[in-house]
Amino acid sequence: MDSEIKPSRFYRAFMTCVFAGLIGTLLCMFYNLFFTQILHFPLSTAVNVSTLIFVVNITFLVVGFLYNGFLSMKKNGESLFRVFFLLVGAFLIWRLQGVHRVADPAVNTMFKYEISGIIIILSLLAIVGVPFMYHNRRFEEAII
Repeated sequence: MDSEIKPSRFYRAFMTCVFAGLIGTLLCMFYNLFFTQILHFPLSTAVNVSTLIFVVNITFLVVGFLYNGFLSMKKNGESLFRVFFLLVGAFLIWRLQGVHRVADPAVNTMFKYEISGIIIILSLLAIVGVPFMYHNRRFEEAII
């Protein structure tokens, strides 16, 4: 008998977000490398590889739980998920504008740009990447 057991919605949502977290970590590390090496950002220890690995992956574990919760809604769950993360990303960038990390205004502005870029990368990955990968049959067969 050739019967295939289909993974549950929670498993698929959670594992999709784990994979998205890995992608997000790599994208953020390349963005951080660009910022520290090419733009000569003096606060390279503020956001480093270790911080990105832990924060991004833990964030996407939470995103996996939230995505499953939004998918369990009968109507418009995925649309609400996208709107929710659009609002979360916008709120975080708005709140970041009030942060003053150092006394030098130029370095402070560069810090805001770096963190804003990371927030934008992760928000777009949650808004576009997670639903795309979740519904992609080839992704499910090859990765999950």
